[in-house]
Amino acid sequence: MKIDTLVVKGIESHDNPHKAVIPPIYLASTYIQDELGNFQEYAYQRGGNPTRAAFEKLFAQVEGSKYAYAFASGMAATTAVFNLLKTGDKVLLNNNVYGGTYRYVSGIFQNQGISYEMVDDFNALTEADLDDKVRFIFIETPSNPLLRVTDLERVVRLAHSKGIKVIADNTFMTPYCQKCLNFGVDIVVYSATKYIGGHADVLAGLVATNDDAVAERIKFIQKTLGAMLSPFDTYSLIRGIKTLSVRMDRQMDNTHAIIDFLESHEGVKTVHYAGSHSREEKAVHSKQAKDIGAVISIELADGYDETAFVKGLKFFDLAVSLGGVESLICQPAFMTHESYPAQLRAQIGINDGLLRLAVGIENKDDLIADLAGALKGAKK
Repeated sequence: MKIDTLVVKGIESHDNPHKAVIPPIYLASTYIQDELGNFQEYAYQRGGNPTRAAFEKLFAQVEGSKYAYAFASGMAATTAVFNLLKTGDKVLLNNNVYGGTYRYVSGIFQNQGISYEMVDDFNALTEADLDDKVRFIFIETPSNPLLRVTDLERVVRLAHSKGIKVIADNTFMTPYCQKCLNFGVDIVVYSATKYIGGHADVLAGLVATNDDAVAERIKFIQKTLGAMLSPFDTYSLIRGIKTLSVRMDRQMDNTHAIIDFLESHEGVKTVHYAGSHSREEKAVHSKQAKDIGAVISIELADGYDETAFVKGLKFFDLAVSLGGVESLICQPAFMTHESYPAQLRAQIGINDGLLRLAVGIENKDDLIADLAGALKGAKK
């Protein structure tokens, strides 16, 4: 099945008495066992739930992975992966990565005796940059919020030559646009709150892998830490993922039209999107993804006021997050990356005037008119 069909038909469950087209929501916290020494698959909700299992099975098919595990949030999924590390290990991350991920590595790793290093450009990574302590390379491509692109195949080849695992946060692209495991990535994580859920009404995370040993450990961590996805929230993902391809097609079509408008407007100095940084990054992204996604960042030209611009918008709500059907705008420096020290933000290029747009499914002409009106009102 193509992914468009799979997200709809792959979740149909005919192994229930009434042959419902979606799996039932099993709310039970515990399950009756037949007898001592003869225990069934499910015993306690934290360890396993039929609704969650059905979705995990579906997502593994969508991702093209042997295993998938659903968590209570994107950070719960990332935390589970970081719990594979041991004292003395080191992680390399691209320098503009989700603020919550940075908050974790900068605030928690030290308590565990784990070190980390922020890398300016993974595409320039060499063997000399990989000391004996490095166990993980953690990549967002495109990155958040500057949409920088990393060559997954190149990094994987380099990492695997040193026995290092590569983890990719694929939240922005989703498996509809980018299949990281196909390029040798060991573990893929998602904030399923975003495009997988698609309606800004659920917190969820996902971990996918083909590695048997990693999968066994992730399942242990899921059960032990207790940050698994609830049955009701799992249902929200089951409902949301069915329209993944339809939503993303519309959002990416809108995004291309908005980029064309913004790049031609005198009030916009810079538009950041996947592949915009350089020809090399554009070529890499075209090789490993089918489109650019629906998140962009912009910087206004001199003589335009960011506060007035945001206030003048009607259809881009000022809010964090992305991936829902509605269009949003935020100021990364203070809304998503506030955990970064100001000096690090300045070094990376996350300046106070940077604005991130998450493009929704509204009519693109309405969205462009909204941006045009706000830019007109923002001119000093």
